[in-house]
Amino acid sequence: MKNPDTEKLLRSHLPEKALDYCLDLWKRYPFQLKLKGSRTTRAGDFCHHKETGPVITLNKDLSPFLFLVTYIHEFSHHAVRMIYGNKPLPHGKEWKLAFQTFMKPVMELKIFPEDLQLRLAHHLVNPKASSFSDQQLTALFRKYDEQWANKTIVSQLEEGSMFTIRGRIFQKGKKRRTRFVCSEPKTGRVYLIPADLPIDH
Repeated sequence: MKNPDTEKLLRSHLPEKALDYCLDLWKRYPFQLKLKGSRTTRAGDFCHHKETGPVITLNKDLSPFLFLVTYIHEFSHHAVRMIYGNKPLPHGKEWKLAFQTFMKPVMELKIFPEDLQLRLAHHLVNPKASSFSDQQLTALFRKYDEQWANKTIVSQLEEGSMFTIRGRIFQKGKKRRTRFVCSEPKTGRVYLIPADLPIDH
């Protein structure tokens, strides 16, 4: 599978110490790599088309650390499909084992700052479908992401505060697990908005 842009994309988005390993995975088990604009609900995904074969898409605005972990996350889906086909659950035991296996060499490279390395090690004991499900891990990814330096997230607002997301105005309500019950005054509708979602400035 030829894709001359893949190496260029990886060089421009990965931590330098992880480049050789990630390139080797792509060369040994080829797939198409595509970058997309910011997606609030996911950092990446994997799919397999009959016409084009395996495709991994990653958000182009991810920090190098999050880009790396998401790359391995999605590559693990690719590996599971190559071995088991479509039988396993998307984030079942086969994927968990694959993710742990492919992350091990990355962890041994000591690429991450110490606090992020420790939290990742904890996360890998029983990895979740999304790293965003681990709020402590998400906070550490953002700690080392310059894009988040001046952002405000919903959890930082006072209850009752009005805020805007993508041009829509909401009022913050009570917390329900990892989300806040927020109303939209214009429509009267109620939404569960993730606590770590950034608001407009």
